[in-house]
Amino acid sequence: MNDFIYHSPTKFVFGRGFVDRAGSEMAQLGFAKVLVVYGQGSVIRTGTLARVLASLDSAGIEYVEAGGARPNPEVSFVRDAIALARKSEVDAILAVGGGSTIDAAKAVSFGMPYEGDVWDFFAHKQPIGECLPLAVVLTIPAAGSEGSGSCVISNDAEHRKLGVSGDVFRPRLAIMDPELTFTLPPYQTAAGITDMIAHVCERYFSGVGAVPLTDSIACSIIRTLIDAAPKVLDNPKDYDARANIMWAGTLAHNDLAGCGRSLSPAVRAGGWESHALEHELSAHHTEIAHGAGLAVLLPAWMRHVWRNDPQRFLSFANDVFGIEPADDCEPHDEAVCDAVTAAIDELREFFVSMGMPSRLADFGIESHDIDPMLKTLLLNKGEPFGAFMPLTMDDARAIYESAL
Repeated sequence: MNDFIYHSPTKFVFGRGFVDRAGSEMAQLGFAKVLVVYGQGSVIRTGTLARVLASLDSAGIEYVEAGGARPNPEVSFVRDAIALARKSEVDAILAVGGGSTIDAAKAVSFGMPYEGDVWDFFAHKQPIGECLPLAVVLTIPAAGSEGSGSCVISNDAEHRKLGVSGDVFRPRLAIMDPELTFTLPPYQTAAGITDMIAHVCERYFSGVGAVPLTDSIACSIIRTLIDAAPKVLDNPKDYDARANIMWAGTLAHNDLAGCGRSLSPAVRAGGWESHALEHELSAHHTEIAHGAGLAVLLPAWMRHVWRNDPQRFLSFANDVFGIEPADDCEPHDEAVCDAVTAAIDELREFFVSMGMPSRLADFGIESHDIDPMLKTLLLNKGEPFGAFMPLTMDDARAIYESAL
């Protein structure tokens, strides 16, 4: 087990009907006036936003609203929300939504005290410093942003989608009410579960050998999601399955599943190769859901790199799917290849069983779309990039082409 630093300052308030506690919980933290950030309408249609605002009224907390954050949140929305937050002199941010809304709110929280343009942080021109406190009412389990030190924002003008990391903008409070997820469309549920599994896999395949306790936690999260997914797709109001999915999304991305797996205590475990590949996809084609893109690119990445450490993939095959080769196999034996390939196939077929795409062609992506993605991938990540097997642009091209 490598050295690590684990920081999880978020207070999680998890349970039935707990959305109505948002105001009282924020009052306990001493907030008086907040900017409420939300998306493009679902929290309004379901009545969730009205319940949150009513709880703020009951707690005597003033608020101003910034609605319209889209999936793959765009920097122009963040800039407008920062201007509103400054004008209104709020003392905290409250995000009501899923990962896109929360990431937009995170960017507002560290962009508001900064005199320059918030995109400077994502372009790595400026380190993140002071940050306005952030709270969350989670409505879409997926990104794990409610407990993570990660934030990803798109810049449509530059066809770039970039992330920043830092403990300073982890949410102070996360209200998690599984009943809010009963109305999620099946596709959105499936894309969220795919994203969670990818978050675990990015850490599990981090270029570090076995870390038994952390690996057991990681594989247990994946097995829980595989078990719960068909239950909620069959019965969207299965509370226990919804609750397990919601909590799994948090644990998949609050760094617990990476403890002891990073190459340095100060950085997150993993090279995040499949995420880098997908970010280019959804940066250039903003209509593509992040989780749906990962459903295609995570298995494609796995097929390209597994021979760099067959034993790591054999452990994954056995611990997640119960697949193992015959005894006394050498790393390059055909039986090892069969076991690893079977596990990757199982993962891909699980994604497809939830209604996720299997090929880039399902999005209308063709071979001529690859070069623009490689151009910004090189700009954003450099060459080589990654941890499990450092990737060149030739590797990236091969992965994209294999996924067409």
